[in-house]
Amino acid sequence: MKLLIPSVVFAFLPSLAVVPGWADTVKDCHIGTYRLGNGGTVDIGPSDGDTLRWLMFTGERGGLHSQANGTWTSTFGWTDRPDGKIVSFSNCGMGQILFGKEPGERIDFDVSDVTFETNGAKLVGRLVLPKGSGKVPVVVLVHGSEHDSALDTYALQRVFPAQGIGAFVYDKRGTGLSGGTYTQDFDVLANDAVAAMKQAKRLAEARLGRIGYQGGSEGGWVVPLAVNRAPVDFAIVSFGLAVTVLEEDQESVALDMYFHHHSATDTAKALELARAGERVIETGGMNGYQAFDALRQKYKSEPWYKDVHGDFVFFIMPLDQKQIIDAIAQQFNFHTPFDYEPMPALRVSTTPQLWVLGSDDLEAPSAETAKRIKSLIAQGRDYTLAVYPGVEHGMTQYELNANGERVSTRFAPGYFQMMADFIRDGHIGGHYGNAQITQPDGEPRGRGR
Repeated sequence: MKLLIPSVVFAFLPSLAVVPGWADTVKDCHIGTYRLGNGGTVDIGPSDGDTLRWLMFTGERGGLHSQANGTWTSTFGWTDRPDGKIVSFSNCGMGQILFGKEPGERIDFDVSDVTFETNGAKLVGRLVLPKGSGKVPVVVLVHGSEHDSALDTYALQRVFPAQGIGAFVYDKRGTGLSGGTYTQDFDVLANDAVAAMKQAKRLAEARLGRIGYQGGSEGGWVVPLAVNRAPVDFAIVSFGLAVTVLEEDQESVALDMYFHHHSATDTAKALELARAGERVIETGGMNGYQAFDALRQKYKSEPWYKDVHGDFVFFIMPLDQKQIIDAIAQQFNFHTPFDYEPMPALRVSTTPQLWVLGSDDLEAPSAETAKRIKSLIAQGRDYTLAVYPGVEHGMTQYELNANGERVSTRFAPGYFQMMADFIRDGHIGGHYGNAQITQPDGEPRGRGR
């Protein structure tokens, strides 16, 4: 979770805009979730510039690029590599798609928009339910640290309803249509999440079955606070953390060294430098700068130095003290609780929780968090842990480009199905792709299907 970079967009936001009826442009009228002839679903949402993107419930994902003949050509994952798929849409009123060779019909939902007040801010939200009159479970989607509008970018607000699950999405304070000031104060954000949950219950009325939260990245600190403030039936944390913000950066730097094949000695030096930099950031640039700068001068010529990134310490690596103070004061003063310890909230929770992590996550390193969740399971707490090998932040698989940089290719197989199963009844099966699963009985499972 890149706490200090306001432009960052996280992979757990498979981008999405509006359900049918909200569109006001030709491009937007294609946006929606479609039921294909083979029984599967594909979600179409906006992407960068004039492109669209597609997302399967099974986790496959690609980009769509408009052609002169009215069709769209697809590219693989987040890459620019063509995958051979051709997609075409009917006129806007018909709501039909031809996805490769599979025809499909856009799925209609019951949609309720709402404005509600919490902690002095007016927030804008939306409840999306499957069509019908029967009871359905409802999941409240809780933000990460992104600044983007969730109403515009969260695919799960339709992906889940297409599977018979209601979803409540809202723009968090200071983003999108919501008022207030953007913050990373977990306490404030947890109160906002509780207020959103109450709005979801009110709007769902007689159709409400189970209700709970799903939050990714920063949401992993917010959701456990929210579940302890008002009762819900479940909570899902995706690529979140059970360590402090400062510990997160330390773990991220250690992984930088590991993936770049540096020695234990060099890793110790990198962590020493990072600790000094974290102190500077934590105090808004006011304390510890001389010690940090002295270490920069000492180590800047060593081969490992260029590979120190971390989750946020990279931001100050090239800056002098005045630049650091000015940048934090003007752009990054988000009231981030750097030393917030999440374990007390996790220990007292009685809400069943599913934690889904990726082993290769550089932004929210998962090893210590997985260890802590397993310790709660061993103590008899109602937690379930799933760790996907080879998966990074956002629960995506990836490949390396020519520059050695990661490029996501798809979401982990079984990830969406796992969350849907947990939302429905608070339990999951034993096999979702190659996830390594530890259930509340403490037994490791997975590596299947």
